[in-house]
This record gives sequence, C-alpha cells and structure tokens, in this order.
Amino acid sequence: MSVSGIEAVSGFTPLATPQLDATSGVKGAAGSSAVDGSKEFGNLVLDGIDRLQSVQSTSDQLAVKAATGDLDAIHHYTIAASEAAVTTQLTVAVRNKALEAFNEIMRMPV
Repeated sequence: MSVSGIEAVSGFTPLATPQLDATSGVKGAAGSSAVDGSKEFGNLVLDGIDRLQSVQSTSDQLAVKAATGDLDAIHHYTIAASEAAVTTQLTVAVRNKALEAFNEIMRMPV
C-alpha cells in the first residue's frame, strides 16, 4: 500500500466508512451495531479532537522549523498549515451543528 504525500507529511489517515451488515443493520468502522451508537459517536468525537490536536501540533513544529531555517522543503509546512486550518474549520462546523441540534431538541414541546 502506498502512502500519499499528505499521509507521509502529517500522518493523516482517513476515517473508515460505515458498512451495511445484512444480519444486524448498519455497522460502524469498528464493526459495532447501531445499538451502541452513542458510545461509538462519543469515541469518534474524541478521536476527531485528538486528530485536530495532532495536526495542529505538527503544523506548529513545522512552523518553528521553517522560522529557524531547519526545514528543507517549505511546502511541507504549507501543506500542514492548510490541513490544520481545514481541520479546525471542520471541527467548528460540526460543533456548531451539534449545538444547533441540541437547541432544537430543547425547544421541542414535551
């Protein structure tokens, strides 16, 4: 299996996609059923935050190397900084949607 440029620079690994199981319905990346979906969702959120922190840390390290002249190829920093910006924007968008959903649920009559 070959590693793309972004994976080689920052250790980026895409999330696994959910798969359909004929016997028990939708299965997630870890193979668990929809019954324990809330635990899986919580783990996905925590994993996403950990990945955001990792991507930002890599970008910060490369920024320091670029500023001190220790970085041979500036495009590594540019890619890492762009990835960190996009990851941060995605995290903020997911947070905003979650807050909107929570507020909508709280407005529902009982």
